[in-house]
Amino acid sequence: MKKWPWAILAPAILFVLIGIFSPWLMTHDPAAQDYSALLTGPSGTHWLGTDYLGRDMFSRIIGGARTSLVAMVFVLVAALAIGVVIGSFAGYVGGKTELVLISVIDIALALPSLVIALALMGVFSGANFDWMSDYWKMIVALTMAWWANYARMSRAVVVAELQQPYIEAARVMGASHLWIFSKHILPHVLGLVVVYASADAGALVLAIATLSFLGLGVAPPTPEWGQMLVDGMSYIEENAALVIIPGLALTAVVVSFNLLGEAFALQKVPRAVRGRFLSRKKAARAAEELARKAVEA
Repeated sequence: MKKWPWAILAPAILFVLIGIFSPWLMTHDPAAQDYSALLTGPSGTHWLGTDYLGRDMFSRIIGGARTSLVAMVFVLVAALAIGVVIGSFAGYVGGKTELVLISVIDIALALPSLVIALALMGVFSGANFDWMSDYWKMIVALTMAWWANYARMSRAVVVAELQQPYIEAARVMGASHLWIFSKHILPHVLGLVVVYASADAGALVLAIATLSFLGLGVAPPTPEWGQMLVDGMSYIEENAALVIIPGLALTAVVVSFNLLGEAFALQKVPRAVRGRFLSRKKAARAAEELARKAVEA
């Protein structure tokens, strides 16, 4: 990809920027209720109108972006850490330990991530987990549902790198396992896993909205796009914007992140060498040969 499709990636970039600077962008308290302005349209006071409780829609969209961004970052970082540790350990140690861990990873990958998250949310609803808020239950559930894919990729990279001659050379020279892993293997693992994790950002935002839509994620009155969708469905005839606005925001961000992940993935695909590139290489070699002959003469 020679050029980034910035117009397509703009929603993902805006999502991150809005999430970071949301406290300064919100014009109202997203949880503040105004019963004198219920289901109003766009105005100078409320740029995107109000919902059924008189809450400012613009501020709730901005606040929902922050809620989703923070949750997405927590889940990605935790899932990457768990996946890289388990996958790298399995690939480096090998033997029966690798077989056991690979079996666990395969079991985790056998079911869709959202199904695992829903099952874990059901487990967390018990009395033993009352000390956790719904928000953190959602983060833990999504983390446990997302780590396996990163573990499999990490294990594959480690196994491939262990076959390289420079790894054997480092062992012969007396390098420790920790030095070999941290200096030679871990950078390759992170280089691949982090790139592919960008493609999961959109899926995570959608999963967060889905859990909230089902009443298992972010609890009201905290603004969240999935929660805004389910709240607005009861008033879609009076004010369709209650559903359209968060729906469009969610769709734009998910599609944009998916395109971003695809763009990153394409950077890893080898491309055919073009004729112009070969011509430049031949010309450079010819110039080097002429310079060498001139020096010898």
